[in-house]
Amino acid sequence: MIQRRKFIKQAAFGAVTAAAAGFPHILNRKKKERLGVALVGLGYYSTDLLAPALQLTKNCYLAGIVTGSPEKAERWKKQHNLPDKNIYTYQNFDKIADNPDIDVVYIVLPPFMHAAFAQRAANAGKHVWCEKPMAMTAAECEAMIKACADNKVKLAIGYRMQHEPNTQEIIGYRKNQTFGKIKLVTAAAGYFDPRSDHWKQDRSKGGGAMFDMGVYPLNAVRYVTGEEPIAVLAQEKTTRPEIYTKADETTIFQLEFPSGALAMCTTSLGMNMNYLHVTAEQGWYKLEPFQSYSGIQGESSKGKLNLKIPNQQAKQMDDDALAIMNNTALIVPGEEGWRDIRVVDAIHLSATEGRRVVI
Repeated sequence: MIQRRKFIKQAAFGAVTAAAAGFPHILNRKKKERLGVALVGLGYYSTDLLAPALQLTKNCYLAGIVTGSPEKAERWKKQHNLPDKNIYTYQNFDKIADNPDIDVVYIVLPPFMHAAFAQRAANAGKHVWCEKPMAMTAAECEAMIKACADNKVKLAIGYRMQHEPNTQEIIGYRKNQTFGKIKLVTAAAGYFDPRSDHWKQDRSKGGGAMFDMGVYPLNAVRYVTGEEPIAVLAQEKTTRPEIYTKADETTIFQLEFPSGALAMCTTSLGMNMNYLHVTAEQGWYKLEPFQSYSGIQGESSKGKLNLKIPNQQAKQMDDDALAIMNNTALIVPGEEGWRDIRVVDAIHLSATEGRRVVI
């Protein structure tokens, strides 16, 4: 009997080991109170927003960095007290697989690099957080989703607004039919970018208004209607043709939804815009601004809306870390990013060919 029990115990262990053979990092995962996050790319958003936010988070912390700049690596090492073993370059990034300090890789790179690094992170057994836009094409998004699923890691897209309480409140209006059926949504996001020689002026790298800012109104009209658009008509405009030779400075797009709702959206790198207005059968509501880093506030035909949180990025990362630790659904999974980019593909096609495109 003792030998039989010993055999069963050994066989069970062998089965677990064999099942995890394709995912060796599964055996190394331990329950943690906080997840270690490595930021990939140390530009403005990582430096001025994500790193400070990680000082405020409860469920995660800054554990490492990935950068191509030795100067930035040294500065971050001293400022954030990071050990040498948690500092990586783009070339040795794959060695992150052997580092148990790092649970999540947050990709904060130009969009043309998102797909490759998301897949490398997933193959290293790390959960992936990726900034918007998710990738360059719907096909790239699909590859990212597959890599994360194959490696049994979660993939979240950095649409921080869906974690923001005023935004969640208006999403609730739709779910609860507070104002009845939605008829029209107007949304715009833009700013004046004075630069003339940056990757944001190059669509092949993920630049242009639609990639950079257009996903804000696009995602917003999708979460307020709860529907996927069925057709789009788009135009691209520029007031600085000498600068915007490789990307769109301004894009205007109209979306049609199965319910009959319409959305009129504008995005630009040549003018400041920041609003989301919803007209429904029994009233209206708006957020203005609707996608700033702070100060989100709104109004409806029933009154004011002004819910506050200390830090949007901290809330987003805490929400995503908790979903990983509890193995629950993410607020913005990879599929949500894919749904936007498939529409962006259609918007670019419509603007290029000057016709309505069925999605």
